[in-house]
Parts: sequence; structure tokens; C-alpha cells
Amino acid sequence: MNVTVIWDNARRGNVRHIAKNGLTPAEVERVLLNPRLPTHVSRSTGRPCKFGRTRTGKYIIVIWDETPGDPLTIYPVTAYEVAEP
Repeated sequence: MNVTVIWDNARRGNVRHIAKNGLTPAEVERVLLNPRLPTHVSRSTGRPCKFGRTRTGKYIIVIWDETPGDPLTIYPVTAYEVAEP
């Protein structure tokens, strides 16, 4: 199953947003595209999310939107470091 991740470099895009949180697209994709990590639902937004580790050991949450009618095209809305449960 091939998933397309949409990255937006615009001033208010997701690349800059996650960079402000100290993350790169590669770190986010490592968690987002890991099929072994379960998908959850964000308690605050109702969007799908995953928790996992980056290569550098950060434990992060990634929250995304799916393209209507195409669940294999996703837009990471935000990602940030969280305390490990």
C-alpha cells in the first residue's frame, strides 16, 4: 500500500510548522508511515494520529488529515514531542 504524504513549504505550511516543533519531515514520516504502529484518534481534534520514536529517540505524536475520497493521500497537520506513556 503506497501512501502519499503532502508536504507544504508555504509560510504557514506543515513543513515550517513541524520545524517550529523541532522536527523534520523525515522524522515525521518515520512514525507516520510505520505500519507496525497503531493509529489512534486525537482526543482534542478527532483526527487520526500515531505515536512513535524518531531515529534520534524523540517520542512524538503525528496528527494528520486524509484527503476526502483518497485515504492514501495524507497531510500531516502537526507533530510534536510528547512524554512517553
